[in-house]
Amino acid sequence: MENYKKYARGYFMPPEPSMKWAQKEYITEAPMWCSVDLRDGNQALVVPMTLKEKLEFFQLLVKIGFKEIEVGFPAASETEYAFLRTLIEEDLIPDDVTIQVLTQSREHIIKKTFESLQGAKQAVVHLYNSTSVSQRQQVFKKSKEEIIDIAVTGAKLLQKYAAETEGNFKFQYSPESFTGTEVDFALEICNRVLNVWQPTAENKVIINLPATVSMSMPHVYASQIEYMSDHMNYRENVILSLHPHNDRGSGIADAELGMLAGGQRIEGTLFGNGERTGNVDIVTLALNMFSHGVNPELNFENIQEIIAVYERMTKMKVYERQPYGGKLVFAAFSGSHQDAIAKGMKWREENECEHWTVPYLLIDPNDIGREYEGDVIRINSQSGKGGIGYLLEQQYGLDLPAKMRENFGYIVKNVSDHQQKELLPNEIYDIFQKEYVNIKAPVEFVNYQFTKHDDYQTIVAIKINDELQEVAGEGNGRLDAISNALQTKLGIKYTDLVYKEHAQEIGSGSNAVSYVGITALDGTVYWGCGVDMDIMTSSVKALFSAVNKMTESVKLPIGMDFSLTNK
Repeated sequence: MENYKKYARGYFMPPEPSMKWAQKEYITEAPMWCSVDLRDGNQALVVPMTLKEKLEFFQLLVKIGFKEIEVGFPAASETEYAFLRTLIEEDLIPDDVTIQVLTQSREHIIKKTFESLQGAKQAVVHLYNSTSVSQRQQVFKKSKEEIIDIAVTGAKLLQKYAAETEGNFKFQYSPESFTGTEVDFALEICNRVLNVWQPTAENKVIINLPATVSMSMPHVYASQIEYMSDHMNYRENVILSLHPHNDRGSGIADAELGMLAGGQRIEGTLFGNGERTGNVDIVTLALNMFSHGVNPELNFENIQEIIAVYERMTKMKVYERQPYGGKLVFAAFSGSHQDAIAKGMKWREENECEHWTVPYLLIDPNDIGREYEGDVIRINSQSGKGGIGYLLEQQYGLDLPAKMRENFGYIVKNVSDHQQKELLPNEIYDIFQKEYVNIKAPVEFVNYQFTKHDDYQTIVAIKINDELQEVAGEGNGRLDAISNALQTKLGIKYTDLVYKEHAQEIGSGSNAVSYVGITALDGTVYWGCGVDMDIMTSSVKALFSAVNKMTESVKLPIGMDFSLTNK
């Protein structure tokens, strides 16, 4: 890695301290959003979108709530020209949406751009030329004044052709490669363009400061933006726009700090699509604001639908760990995380909560169309009792006792570990049914009857090896009487009978669910679950299930010698 020595910091700090942005805590309002998916994002695709696909994507952007949409570089290709004309001639642009087009500062390109815009209700014409040291020296081989002349000439041509073209136009200028440009020179060239356009309160213009290549840490970009904002001519009539790329993986940070520093508008793409490492991800930016209680003024309530269209149009995938949109971003596999989430959700059910504070979940997944069961609690060998219990309760209405959750958790983890895979909710439910519910072997419950004197007395009909038998017992309650009958008849001993019951509120019917735990003489706890229309019968079935688990575990020779005790 000795080659690090050939890299110099190719960016420039402002000529004076510009750090007021650092005193601000968070972004207080949404910026103006401009989607550049149909230009920046489209040109970065291996196979660019067809006209039909671009029309569908445009409609998606409108549905999300974008009021400014860059639709292409109409002078660059016939597809982009045809797309723009289709939007205008077929009246597909809503009255509250402004389209944007890009043009270099060359007269024949500007002329064709305005031809493509003929009849547009409202459009932004985005003029740019590159200003960085490396571009001036290596590509254009021009002086600063010659670069300024390119921009000023282009600005005048925009005025000329706008006056000759039917439509309503707003101007935008970008010193492309701004981040590699001396900040005072970037200010000079922007002010020279502004002096040509002379914006007013009724006719504002946009100055766009792109991190065409992200070159610095985000605080440097913010300081550059603040300096430009503080010294720009006609500032009250200028909309200051940011266009961050993600070369250093800091596109979001650049945008957020840049907004604190005076940026009023953001150009970006859904999920960060774009050249090289992409543009700033507007989904993440907007939902970051949402997580701070700020209305982003874009609608991501059904993010799954947006992802489906995006992936179909771009032939790209939203990464599993992509903030907010990725399949796994809300998923908790860790047992401790699952337990905290489950308890947090329970807390919200039992308390009046003004704000969202559930551990490990930055926002409520439901707010963007995600589900707790499918997206949050994911079960594998790393999972714990909290998540498994929460999943059974939410999806199947089974509220297991805490100790039973722990017992079942180990069983599920072992299954996942041996199968080396994540377990789906229905698979977990099937394991629970097999391990605990209405177990009929080796002793099958048939029916019971009770009489009440000082204590409850019972006769219970059971089957062992398909042979019908009756056992008698008494106790201070119905379940206690049946428990005593079983222990006497089968010659087994256990203590500390734990019992819990509830109605099963999820699914068809109105079943009662009971859970019974019994402790063998060696301290091992065995659990059973009973499900029945009748609450008493469900508790008896739960007891039989627990007893059967115990007899299976210690291999008692049931049906052969009923006098045996559990040693």
